[in-house]
Amino acid sequence: MQYLNPEEVKEAQESLIRYCGEFSPFIAEKASGSYIYDKKGNAILDFTSGQMCSVFGHNHPKFIEILEKAGDSAIHLLSSILSPPVINLAKKLTSELPDSLTKCILLNTGSESNEVAIRMAKLVTGGFEIIGFSGSWHGMTAGAQSYTYSKTRKGYGPTMSGSLMIPAPYEYRCPIKHCNGSCDNTCLEVGMKMVDQQSVGAYAALIAEPLLSAAGIIELKPNYVKRLKELCDERGLLLIFDEAQTAMGRLGTTFAFERFDVVPDFLTLSKTLGGGLPLAAMVTTTEIEEECHKRGFVYMTSHVSDPFCASFGLAAFEILYEQELAKSASEKGLYLKGKLIQLQEKYECIGDVRGSGLLLGVEIVKDRETKIADDSLGQSICSRCLELGLNMNIVRMKEYGSVFRIAPPLTISKKEIDLGITMLDEAIHDCIK
Repeated sequence: MQYLNPEEVKEAQESLIRYCGEFSPFIAEKASGSYIYDKKGNAILDFTSGQMCSVFGHNHPKFIEILEKAGDSAIHLLSSILSPPVINLAKKLTSELPDSLTKCILLNTGSESNEVAIRMAKLVTGGFEIIGFSGSWHGMTAGAQSYTYSKTRKGYGPTMSGSLMIPAPYEYRCPIKHCNGSCDNTCLEVGMKMVDQQSVGAYAALIAEPLLSAAGIIELKPNYVKRLKELCDERGLLLIFDEAQTAMGRLGTTFAFERFDVVPDFLTLSKTLGGGLPLAAMVTTTEIEEECHKRGFVYMTSHVSDPFCASFGLAAFEILYEQELAKSASEKGLYLKGKLIQLQEKYECIGDVRGSGLLLGVEIVKDRETKIADDSLGQSICSRCLELGLNMNIVRMKEYGSVFRIAPPLTISKKEIDLGITMLDEAIHDCIK
């Protein structure tokens, strides 16, 4: 608890907008590997990889090397001027993807990458209706936010025209009260029929995370995605996979969609691609790119194709493959999930443990029979974890329970996983007694 300094944070709030509710009650002085440190050197084990971005651990040596040499090359250029890091990353990224995904653009954030995909989908189809999942999160910019159906919608006025929603396949809490623990795709069939009734006949795209994170770790299963693609094709909907959190090995494969027998029309990447630096990408087909180009496609921002950030994307692929981190995520994810299931067997308040690789969810309930979310207990556990030295993140939504999103760096050791589980165990014990 020595690193907790709410008074210092309160003082900082005098000049900062509270953009995320309340700030965490400590000041981070530095970070390295799986840990964050305060100015006294006290360590906090990070089970969130920063904002789910530092997938290779904080301050990876390869990234530090790039930072140290940054002055030897270009950092920023006019958007129309290309550089070797941009060209090389574009080649590397498209070479790692199926043959149909051949054209990419390099940007800064997940919101931007989704904006580009949506913009191109609208231009090439001539439609404007975009379907998203309940509980989804695709960004904070106007377009991406319009198809985000988490708790960030209320109070900001109208969203973009053509915003449509289908229920996410939340097996633990079936959205249509049909299934009990095993989705049979009925929610998908019903959801698509409902948006068909709402549609004005101007479909453009459907955007989906392979694993919905902000919705409380809801996985799309292979048979679900196969049917989803069939339904999209029937309607002329282009499919956008938003892999902000699931790419670069986190679910056990380089890209999460590799687990499906489906290739999207657009792939958006961010968070994990830069490993903690502001880098994003959108990849699509040659056919879509050519048609959009013919129709005058433009997406010019101040930092599109910046060489500095592109360098980190190249390093990210090197780290991923040299350290075999996708395989590591799969193995350590199974280990961590097993430990979480042991806690579930110990504590009645843990209603469900789910997820893949090193992106896992732990749902906190009042009791397992009613599955009533216990937001208060979840927040208390989260706060107690921080006091003990474990940084956790909790999703709290009435429709989606109270769920811990556990996403440690892929470089985390089993010893660090054990330490985190020990602190989580102690936090739950302290909060329920």
